[in-house]
Amino acid sequence: MGAYILRRLLLVIPTLLGIMIVNFTLVQFVPGGPIEQIIAQIEGQGDVFAGFAGSGDAGAAAEPAGGAFDDKYVGARGLPPEFIAELEKEFGFDKPPVERFLSMMGNYLTLDFGESYFRSISVIDLVLEKMPVSISLGLWSTLIAYLVSIPLGIRKAVKDGSRFDTVTSGAIIVAYAIPGFLFAILLLVLFAGGSYWQIFPLRGLTSDNWDSLSLFGKITDYFWHIALPIIALTISAFATLTLLTKNSFLDEIKKQYVMTARAKGLSERKVLYGHVFRNAMLIVIAGFPAVFIGVFFGGSIIIETIFSLDGLGRLGFEAAVARDYPVIFGTLFIFGLMGLVVGIISDLMYVLVDPRIDFEKREG
Repeated sequence: MGAYILRRLLLVIPTLLGIMIVNFTLVQFVPGGPIEQIIAQIEGQGDVFAGFAGSGDAGAAAEPAGGAFDDKYVGARGLPPEFIAELEKEFGFDKPPVERFLSMMGNYLTLDFGESYFRSISVIDLVLEKMPVSISLGLWSTLIAYLVSIPLGIRKAVKDGSRFDTVTSGAIIVAYAIPGFLFAILLLVLFAGGSYWQIFPLRGLTSDNWDSLSLFGKITDYFWHIALPIIALTISAFATLTLLTKNSFLDEIKKQYVMTARAKGLSERKVLYGHVFRNAMLIVIAGFPAVFIGVFFGGSIIIETIFSLDGLGRLGFEAAVARDYPVIFGTLFIFGLMGLVVGIISDLMYVLVDPRIDFEKREG
């Protein structure tokens, strides 16, 4: 197993490098970079670059040389080329793409992920600032999905074909079919002061008086705020996990060792939880790290927006819109690395749940 883990860890390096190369290359062809963003803001605010020119006629003197910048940047016509050149130098665009990529990856190896172009804050601090929201959504939605789906899936497998199985399957399919954002709006309308009851707060992760609350008050306030977002985010997650649990149990129940255990006179509960459970739950339990990391990283941009939660989902979206490259590539590197490591942890979970699994023999 040690050799397998070592091979997987070594494979992380070229995989992560490939991810970064592909995304960095694609970004080079995407219009509307950070310099264009600055130019657009300047054009909307008037002659705000006069201070950069140094004198009143500096802009006019530099105007004839501005053609090259006009062709390179949309909307740059009439701006002093010295100003554009200064922006390029500030953002590092005065260097060739290959040199910029190598410099970026070298900084990443020292855990230097740079600073946001537009927020004057390091990428690490920005991620840490948004992480409580994403952890809240990812952790609780995953735990609730497992705590509900596993018992429900087992019950459906035992009662396969019964009225209970049919009714719950219908309810699960309906819940899965409802878009999360639509269900979130419905919850707001019903329970957050929309048109009916104002039971839950409309936005935010905590109240304004959070610091003055007692420990119990802080815990209550926290769960009070995340109740609706978690419900909206989790409602569609039940279907896949519940049906996966049910089908896994059905496959195991029909196997010969279950019939043998029943023939020996073991109770149905002993057969179900003493023999079937470990084998049936292998794929469900072992996949927990991957499921959590998927919810955590993916974040729901729409859910966060509806409930005014400032998490990693909105951070990624806003960085992409603003072409905030340090945030885009920094978070891509961090989350890509963690995702690859979680893949290895998922394999280790398989071995932990069922020691009979040997990945080295499978590879051989």
